[in-house]
Amino acid sequence: MNAGETCRSCRLRWEESRVSDYGVSHGACRVDVFAFLQLLARLEARRCLKDIEPRLFAEDEGPRHGDVEPWRDLYLCVSGKTELLYHLLCRCVLPEAAGGLEVDALFVDTDYSLDMLRLVSILDSRLSSAGLEEAALRSSLSRLLVVHCSSSSQLLLTLHYLETTLNSRPSLALLLIDSISAFYWLDRCEGGASISRQEEKLSKCAELLGRLLRDYKFTIFATCHTIRRSCSGLAASRSSTLEADRPYLCRPWQRLVTHRVLCSRQEAENHTAGGSREEKRQVFRVHCSSSSSRTKASRISSFCVTDAGVQFI
Repeated sequence: MNAGETCRSCRLRWEESRVSDYGVSHGACRVDVFAFLQLLARLEARRCLKDIEPRLFAEDEGPRHGDVEPWRDLYLCVSGKTELLYHLLCRCVLPEAAGGLEVDALFVDTDYSLDMLRLVSILDSRLSSAGLEEAALRSSLSRLLVVHCSSSSQLLLTLHYLETTLNSRPSLALLLIDSISAFYWLDRCEGGASISRQEEKLSKCAELLGRLLRDYKFTIFATCHTIRRSCSGLAASRSSTLEADRPYLCRPWQRLVTHRVLCSRQEAENHTAGGSREEKRQVFRVHCSSSSSRTKASRISSFCVTDAGVQFI
């Protein structure tokens, strides 16, 4: 053995002994580094959803990855939201050739209101318009994961399992919860007179989501039921919008929310269809406001519902 080989051999034994001082073998260290690089690759591969729907969010205010400081992109949608949810889901799972983002989405259905036939109908209509066949429909549906929860405990367990799903599916970019307030009254009854016990499970869900958002850089949309308080006369008309947008869920959850999307039903409009024939169509008004640390902005848009899904007007 020459002097150079002797030097390299001594240096390797010194490095191995130094790693052993920390209780880790040289091979285990390489495995840990490899796992760390895999995790970085997963995080880098997760797609930003800032272009999910430019007509809905204010300019430069769509869902995005965070900066260096911890961030959250969480969107709260109240009332008149079913077709809008289907539209956002389709935008995610459709291939780019059909105007989609071609990313995975997880739909957590706590209201048991997901209409798969309607969703498949919208997907099929948009794929047909793009000249794509049934194989594209199957591929789009393979990007959608659906989970049903019937209690806050099940929702919390689902969110704990979400980390495994995020690790195994780097293309998972959207978590949609419909709705986050599904178990509000049940939790209030089970919590008795103690506010902390009433909000305990949802607070744990919010804290877990906050950590996952920080670590895995994905986007969450969540819906919330509106609580109407009894009013009468002029006071009712003046306060209806404020009451609809008034937050009532626990503070840990409210701290996560950076945008609010308020959907309201407008008067049906006359619409010319098939030449001279007129028919009424239902129009929805959407007000999206941002309260994030980046900027404060808002946008108002309108859409109607067709056989092919949401159509902005």
